[in-house]
Amino acid sequence: MTEFALMWDWLAFAVRWLHVITAIAWIGSSFYFIALDLGLRKAPDLPAGAHGEEWQVHGGGFYHVRKYLVAPEEMPDHLTWFKWESYSTWLSGAALLMIVYWVGGELFLIDQTKTDLVLWQGIAISALSLTVGWIIYDRLCKSGLAEQPILLMVLLFALLVAMGWGYTQVFTGRAMMLHLGAFTATIMTANVFFIIMPNQRIVVADLQAGRTPDAKYGKIAKLRSTHNNYLTLPVVFLMLSNHYPLAFATQYNWLIAALVFLMGVTIRHFFNSMHARKGKPYWTWAVTAILFIVIMWLSTAPLSHTSYEEEEARALTPTEQRFVSAEGFEDVADIVLGRCSMCHAREPGYGGIHRAPNNVLLETQSEIAAAARQIYLQSGASEAMPPANVSWMDPEERAAIVRWYQAAKG
Repeated sequence: MTEFALMWDWLAFAVRWLHVITAIAWIGSSFYFIALDLGLRKAPDLPAGAHGEEWQVHGGGFYHVRKYLVAPEEMPDHLTWFKWESYSTWLSGAALLMIVYWVGGELFLIDQTKTDLVLWQGIAISALSLTVGWIIYDRLCKSGLAEQPILLMVLLFALLVAMGWGYTQVFTGRAMMLHLGAFTATIMTANVFFIIMPNQRIVVADLQAGRTPDAKYGKIAKLRSTHNNYLTLPVVFLMLSNHYPLAFATQYNWLIAALVFLMGVTIRHFFNSMHARKGKPYWTWAVTAILFIVIMWLSTAPLSHTSYEEEEARALTPTEQRFVSAEGFEDVADIVLGRCSMCHAREPGYGGIHRAPNNVLLETQSEIAAAARQIYLQSGASEAMPPANVSWMDPEERAAIVRWYQAAKG
């Protein structure tokens, strides 16, 4: 069983690696085409139907790019579609969500201090929220609001804030941030899969049949693509947030996430304006800095966790009870309290540590049992913790952790 834990952790690492690689490809191509689109220039020799062109240099060569708002007069022999970057990012992200927050849900998904939901109910909320959120967003875009893009963006922002607040009523702060990122990424990929690509296929089919394509399909796709452009930076922040408890572990984490979305808008507005040669609105950086200062101030609120007394009095889950009852737990508890809890405490005693890393507390039996797998992987199967072995955990103690975990897993 311990070998399974190791293999499962390597699987999570592999999927995370894939997710990062595909996300880089998707974000890179998205940013490139937005910049290209905004930077197109008019030229006297443009062919019929061409909106603009751009000359670029890269890798020792020159590129001449032209854009047709609807379509060229004839279908080209070769056409490159940009879709798999988006699909691969979402699929790998969904797999990572299932590995970390569904299979590992007892530790990372549901906040038992906020709700008494069982794991399957939390997983159901996780899955259904992504679907329902897309449906609401899609209906908004298909309403008359499509002709009022600014109002539509405001409503989208309100939807994201509402989802963040709703998630934090059930999930841990870490899961809230991740799910809000997954919710946003689902909207972005669904835009590609259900709207942008089908519209492009209609245009291609019209060209192949000798019909004149309708310009409305390109207009619809452009609206969704613009939304994706402004949502990209917040998604990256949310996906990295699990490394920063100052973002996810305070009582205002949902509000911090909301302000991050606004920061994404101000930053992208600067670069979009610059690429469109409409000037450089440096005021956006001042607004971004102010928003970030507000976020830092909100992060000074108390971390969201139960008191020591409340945690001590809490009934153990079946999984926690198994680890507490396993042979060697008392020895491991002493090891963890002596080598780890000076940092992983409500009031850390180690110099320079003001809040428990990743908001992981290891002061009570229930907390040690709940983090059993991480303790095993970080301090038993590897020497990742304590960092630089600052608390002098010796090989015999690490071996004791391994024996205890093996005994509990059977």
